[in-house]
Amino acid sequence: MQRAAGLVRRGCRPRAPGPWGRRQSSAAAEASAVLKVRPERSPRERILTLESMNPQVKAVEYAVRGPIVLKAGEIEMELQRGIKKPFTEVIRANIGDAHAMGQQPITFLRQVMALCTYPNLLDSPNFPEDAKKRARRILQACGGNSLGSYSASQGVNCIREDVAAFITRRDGVPADPDNIYLTTGASDGISTILKLLVSGGGKSRTGVMIPIPQYPLYSAVISELDAIQVNYYLDEDNCWALNVDELRRAVREAKDHCDPKVLCIINPGNPTGQVQSRKCIEDVIHFAWEEKLFLLADEVYQDNVYSPDCRFHSFKKVLYEMGPEYSSNVELASFYSTSKGYMGECGYRGGYMEVINLHPEIKGQLVKLLSVRLCPPVSGQAAMDIVVNPPVPGEESFEQFIREKESVLGNLAKKAKLTEDLFNQVPGIHCNPLQGAMYAFPRILIPTKAVEAAQSHKMAPDMFYCMKLLEETGICVVPGSGFGQREGTYHFRMTILPPMEKLKTVLQKVKDFHVRFLEKYA
Repeated sequence: MQRAAGLVRRGCRPRAPGPWGRRQSSAAAEASAVLKVRPERSPRERILTLESMNPQVKAVEYAVRGPIVLKAGEIEMELQRGIKKPFTEVIRANIGDAHAMGQQPITFLRQVMALCTYPNLLDSPNFPEDAKKRARRILQACGGNSLGSYSASQGVNCIREDVAAFITRRDGVPADPDNIYLTTGASDGISTILKLLVSGGGKSRTGVMIPIPQYPLYSAVISELDAIQVNYYLDEDNCWALNVDELRRAVREAKDHCDPKVLCIINPGNPTGQVQSRKCIEDVIHFAWEEKLFLLADEVYQDNVYSPDCRFHSFKKVLYEMGPEYSSNVELASFYSTSKGYMGECGYRGGYMEVINLHPEIKGQLVKLLSVRLCPPVSGQAAMDIVVNPPVPGEESFEQFIREKESVLGNLAKKAKLTEDLFNQVPGIHCNPLQGAMYAFPRILIPTKAVEAAQSHKMAPDMFYCMKLLEETGICVVPGSGFGQREGTYHFRMTILPPMEKLKTVLQKVKDFHVRFLEKYA
């Protein structure tokens, strides 16, 4: 406009638009008119929908972080917004997350991790020499002396050597570092081995035997792989014992519709807390040998044994003590991690599996499968190394380490007994002895009227119970239906990890709620 005005003042006129300018103007007007009359398009259909997604993934369920936990998160948000509840906090007793529940880290483990993460601290006088020695050894085995580098897919070599030395000390049986695979927690190892094992179709599809109740990782991976879940029931009336006759029943019935190839054992049990006797383990190994089953021994709670009448026996140790007929033939994968025990280092996602009697050609296939995910987190591998290579007598950190370890395990033993005793004082609740692990799995009476109320809400009865418990007390536990249970029985899983005083409060609140629940639905 300013340019046109200047031209007029000088006696000139702005140039009229030429044919090209008119065409541009006309085209713009036509486009505008077309846009005004063209009907709006409906949004394009999504490629990925519930109908089109992988049906195996859709079938996966994981109760430990299921609907009850989502509801707990909603309630926490409401509390933060100032919405009044009959309680001031949500207590997440649904998962075995020790540090989240207030357990303090083991000093030595964190010292070595700090040194590995920030090697400049190796010059600091504030760290003990035994911690520095371990950190230097780990870093020297890492590319560029850094935890930030990739490792071999099977794991850092010196850490696998330390794991093998740990197993040898524990069992009195030699372990080969070449049979050790470092993993992202134990869960990664379990799902990897199952991927190798699942094959066939129809009646030849792989059947995977799992205990009921079970840790939901197993049913989730079985669903994802479209394998066949074969349930065997633990004996609740006999402290959740494993009965070989029940294994035989399960295999016999499964052979009608699948090929049972895998037997999963959780010892100590999750969620049931039982510790298997040596005789039971012998019977299981003999059964696996007899039926030609690949054994998976989930031993992540091996440090968590509380009953004075029980002790942990590894499947590897018992297998070798049974003689070469078994030790040379039974295929066994055993699992351990940093997440449980006295360490409780869930977030590092450190773990290992030892796989023995694996066919040499399958070993190559396993390494290939592991190489797809490059390597487990190297920080988690380092944490696993400290667990299997702790301070020993004569080293400066030994006394503090043993004091902290025994304190954690001693407190857990006290809390296990307290939980059992208090639950068994409540009418309508029965709790077996917590021999090991980190959970109570009490059986609860749910009256018929409550079952009907649950059905009207399209909920399993124990889910209805746990949801009411959460809404009225702020306590988050997991319904037994998420772990599996015999028809007509109801349970929930609750961790014993909260500090002693808070645990007492939790148990009292559960007691008061249960009495009210029975009165309401009597």
